[in-house]
Amino acid sequence: MDKIMVPVILLALIAVTVYLIVRKTRRGGGCCGEHEEAEKRIPVNDKNKSHYAYRAEMKIAGMTCENCARRVENALNSLDGVWAKVDIGSRKAIVRLKAPPDERNIKTTVLNAGYAVTEITIDGERTKEKFYL
Repeated sequence: MDKIMVPVILLALIAVTVYLIVRKTRRGGGCCGEHEEAEKRIPVNDKNKSHYAYRAEMKIAGMTCENCARRVENALNSLDGVWAKVDIGSRKAIVRLKAPPDERNIKTTVLNAGYAVTEITIDGERTKEKFYL
């Protein structure tokens, strides 16, 4: 009886493991739950481009899906006087600002959202810097 029980138990464990792997694969379970409900977009009240005298373009590392892009966009749009658009395809954020940009604050905001600014161009002046998570 013991000789039969060991293979049966092993087979049951293998079956459960395979089931759990297949289940996780079907659900996704990527970096930040791409099959979960998307974060709501933080609305920008002032969308008149002429009100934003400054512009920054940033390359952002760590984004892998639309939820990541939304998270970065929301973090930037939560700053006062900022209107940001993030494109997951190019891994870039275009940031319009009403006041002169505080580069350190912008980079820290992205870092606190869980991502890293690898390059930033503010009004045509580029700086490369890696912010590690």
